[in-house]
Amino acid sequence: MDTAAYQRVLGDEIRSLRKQRGWTRKELNKRLQTEISLQTLATYELGTRQCSVVRLVEICHALDIPAHEVLARVHERFFGDTPAGHLTLNLTAVAASDHPRLVPLKRWAMGRLHALPPGASAEVHLDLPALENMAQLCQLPTVELIRTLRALSH
Repeated sequence: MDTAAYQRVLGDEIRSLRKQRGWTRKELNKRLQTEISLQTLATYELGTRQCSVVRLVEICHALDIPAHEVLARVHERFFGDTPAGHLTLNLTAVAASDHPRLVPLKRWAMGRLHALPPGASAEVHLDLPALENMAQLCQLPTVELIRTLRALSH
């Protein structure tokens, strides 16, 4: 198992939940029972520092979501129907999408389709770092981008 990738997915899930509530890291930190630095909270969200189980439960409690639900989301993203941290994407579906936030990916997909040799597969396999970069381009949380792309590809 790629523990670094799993940690990034967990961090992304925490960051996404915080942003869904419209909170800054400082606001989340105020809701925690024990004090931690904003830098430590940032490293948890970036997945560059492992979070203890007790700290995760505390963060989830502050976010008003059970820790087991957060871990279930992370597990689904990480161990879903594709290899850990990967997603199979249908370029044709992305190119045909009318989702306004996917415009940068739509242009990319159209370019990739145009460059494909005749008869080649329109499917590409993306790893978590590629998905994280694409999410930044689309100005979406990685979690939301993955859900959107999975919906397009099914």
